[in-house]
Amino acid sequence: MNTVYLSDIPRLFTAAAEWCACLTVIAKYPRRCGGLRLWGLLGLGLAGQCLFMMLTDALPLWLWLPCMAAAVGMMLALIAACCDMPLASAGYCTVRAFLLAEFAASLEWQLYSYALFALGWQEMGAGRAALAVGMLAGVYAAVFLGMYGLEKRRDDPRAAMTFQLRELGSPALIALACFFLSNLSFVYRDAPFTGSQLTDIYNIRTLVDLAGVAMLYAYHVQRCELYMQRELDAIQNILQNQYAQYRQSRESIEVINHKYHDLKHQIAVLRAEPDAGRRSAYLDGMEEEIRDYEAQNKTGNSVLDTVLTGKSLYCARHGVELTCVADGARLEFMDVMDLCTIFGNILDNAIECELRVEEREKRLIHLAVYAKKDLLVIRCENYCPEVLKFQDGLPVSTKPEGAYHGYGIKSVRRAAGKYGGAVTVHNGEEWFEINVVVPLKSR
Repeated sequence: MNTVYLSDIPRLFTAAAEWCACLTVIAKYPRRCGGLRLWGLLGLGLAGQCLFMMLTDALPLWLWLPCMAAAVGMMLALIAACCDMPLASAGYCTVRAFLLAEFAASLEWQLYSYALFALGWQEMGAGRAALAVGMLAGVYAAVFLGMYGLEKRRDDPRAAMTFQLRELGSPALIALACFFLSNLSFVYRDAPFTGSQLTDIYNIRTLVDLAGVAMLYAYHVQRCELYMQRELDAIQNILQNQYAQYRQSRESIEVINHKYHDLKHQIAVLRAEPDAGRRSAYLDGMEEEIRDYEAQNKTGNSVLDTVLTGKSLYCARHGVELTCVADGARLEFMDVMDLCTIFGNILDNAIECELRVEEREKRLIHLAVYAKKDLLVIRCENYCPEVLKFQDGLPVSTKPEGAYHGYGIKSVRRAAGKYGGAVTVHNGEEWFEINVVVPLKSR
């Protein structure tokens, strides 16, 4: 028993564990490349990890820590090369992957040793190699596929995976503490918090590594929950702001309606007075403006009329041409707050984009609302010379600190989802298009 327990984990087993841990990260997060290039990087990473472990097997003990640091650096390089994420975020994923690899390798070797001696399989002879390979495949599959399953069930907010260097301190400290505690007994057997029996040493390493994996997973879950709550709060604030804008616009429009109503009476009085042709022409022009105002944004839905009028006035002041063809009567089944959220955010995003266009004649927005078969379609198009970057089907915000923005379209998607609808976005040929499609069958 001592012969096997005294021998350390085979270096190739450690290399395989580190590569598999990287693979769990690469499988979950967006990748920089695919196909043959991705497989080439993965193959190169596995070969490099194995070669490095074999070449450093006979080095003195004092070089053990620098070699481990180099192995972690190779894991970071593989994750950064394959995953489309900032380097600091790749560093965070590497910290978690390294501790997961340490746990998997320790668990596999401990179970293998237990099977050989505690179960009396030490007489297997040539069958030991098959047992080692089978144990490695089974344990690694259980550990890494289990962790991948846990991770895949979570939809991590993009902001939660955007790290600053200073934010790496806590997870790195957890990983370092667990790594040193789990391996302390192999260096000092008679020190406090270490074991003297070989089985105790292996138990300590495996259990401390497991505790570290659990702590980092709990840290990850808490971080994601925090950012999800922030995202929900931001979406709720956007919804409330859009509704507040709607209320303000409605009150302003009511005041304007009263003013125009008074003007009509004033015009009637003026017409009763004998006057020159010039005044008559002026009054005709005033009446025409009133008729134009009364006719605009009459879609058949008072909420949409109010939102459109408020946005139209803003567009007129800033040189943006907003046109609309809308069958507002089709929107009656939707809640006022949801209408404000959908149309307010769609138009705000379009207006914001147009204000960055220097040529005023190109500041164009067109909104359409219509029924197509059993679907309600809300389509907004606007001129957009930029080629936007997309993630999860949504454009990535172009604002500084982009991870903390981009909630407008998310709130539109959330509002449409309440009615079984979906949101699609397209950007190409200098135009940006967003489509909200909601089924009408049950309406």
